[in-house]
Amino acid sequence: MNKLRTISLSVLFFIGLFFLYSSFGLEERSIKKKKPNVIFFFTDDQRFNSLSMTGHPVAETPNFDQLAKEGVFFDQAFITSPICGPSRANIFTSQWERKNKIGFSSVSKNTISEESFADTWLMQLKNAGYSTAFIGKHHTKISNNKNTPLNEGVDFSYYGSGHLGFRLKRHKVFSNLKNRTQVEGLFEATKAFLQKDNQYDYFYENFEGKNTYNLNQRNEDEPFAIWLNFNLPHASSIHGLGKDPNDPDHYRTKYEDELDNFPFPDNYPQPISLPKDVYATSDLMKYYITDNKKRLLDKKLKMARSVYSLDKCLGDLRAYLKEIGEDENTIIIYASDHGIMLGEHGLGGKTILYDESVRIPLTIYSPFLGKKHHGKNISEPVVGQDIPATILDMCGLDIPASYQGKSMCPLIKGKKTDWRKDVFLENLFTQQGYPRQEGVRDHQFKYIRSFSKVNDRDLYLPNQTTLTDEKPIYEELFDLVNDPKEAKNLAMNPAYAETLDAYRKRCKELVKEGGEK
Repeated sequence: MNKLRTISLSVLFFIGLFFLYSSFGLEERSIKKKKPNVIFFFTDDQRFNSLSMTGHPVAETPNFDQLAKEGVFFDQAFITSPICGPSRANIFTSQWERKNKIGFSSVSKNTISEESFADTWLMQLKNAGYSTAFIGKHHTKISNNKNTPLNEGVDFSYYGSGHLGFRLKRHKVFSNLKNRTQVEGLFEATKAFLQKDNQYDYFYENFEGKNTYNLNQRNEDEPFAIWLNFNLPHASSIHGLGKDPNDPDHYRTKYEDELDNFPFPDNYPQPISLPKDVYATSDLMKYYITDNKKRLLDKKLKMARSVYSLDKCLGDLRAYLKEIGEDENTIIIYASDHGIMLGEHGLGGKTILYDESVRIPLTIYSPFLGKKHHGKNISEPVVGQDIPATILDMCGLDIPASYQGKSMCPLIKGKKTDWRKDVFLENLFTQQGYPRQEGVRDHQFKYIRSFSKVNDRDLYLPNQTTLTDEKPIYEELFDLVNDPKEAKNLAMNPAYAETLDAYRKRCKELVKEGGEK
């Protein structure tokens, strides 16, 4: 009897262990591994060669450079609509402007629809259980004038529409900040979203937009996703930079001893490289005229100081991620909305499809990439529209069918992939004297065709060339290998007639593909 009891107790003991183990196993399996956090660090009007690592002779950018050393740098990254609003709309939608038809200013009067906004990478991540934040500059309407889907859909909605200024006083939404300079203030807001204690409770208590915006601190049980949008080094935000004695020292004194080392275009000042019926000096906005060397040098200096501040912010952000224990789980994407011309081709500003406008710095850093990928340089042509698809892919989510951009993950991992060999570029902004343009760029050549600014003035014509097969009034062809500064137009050279014809045909193909794909 005792023996039988002993056996029974032993069986019960092992049965108990089995159920205990089983329940423990189920509990373990029910706990999902936390998905990676994402920060999209987005600057404004920052040229490709504005960094130390990309050849600027004066700029000190140790944190941007370090991010590239630890991540992957794309040295052929382009913005296909090089002007503020459209470039952002293209990234929101992951589409070419010809497809989404979201133009600049009052010309197009188009907005991102609620349906398109639901497909944005931020909302896709929110629906996947992320705490989301949109911080800084906003330059694209979402559904209506109040941006209702953005304000109500994103957990931490903290932005100013249009230009922000160097000091954040144009928009009442920023009045709860202790730091009133742009970069420092937006970093303060980012820390308020990420905080693990009550250090930034004042930020929420003093917020004036409680009835308009969401302003929810991140849920620490969820991964987070932040789109951090700066309005620097844009020329609209450098006025007053360093004027206040309380401004950080680098805004007032940085690079003062290196003014002679700032680069200027060859044979400066250059005449405008385009015929007058395409674009003329009289078309230029006053702040885009670049033939005054003293004024241009002042702009270059302030922009370089702004880039230094952005670089410092990136370093401080990475340090803060480490402080709160999130550095080993956070992907960082760094890019600009487009570049800017500073005297090249006799021009200032952007929009014209030269490389100074369309080429940007782009780095993708992930703590999950093996060391063999650290410091990798990728030369396949990528575009801003590829960023949303890449973020979703890195987070293990499906890419919406509405996206035209492609995930860059196969390139990052060195996998064989059917990647694009060229990029379609376009300008559909016809105000301020700009010509409507279309172009195609690959590693060897760039082709640009311009249409009549007189016929196009104040019109928005994304379907014009597809519907009418309209002929351009001016064409340009550049051999980028032998002429990287796009100084010698080969379109009139009989020796390049076959090349010109091939790129004309390719441009027409991409025009159609961009609008229909």
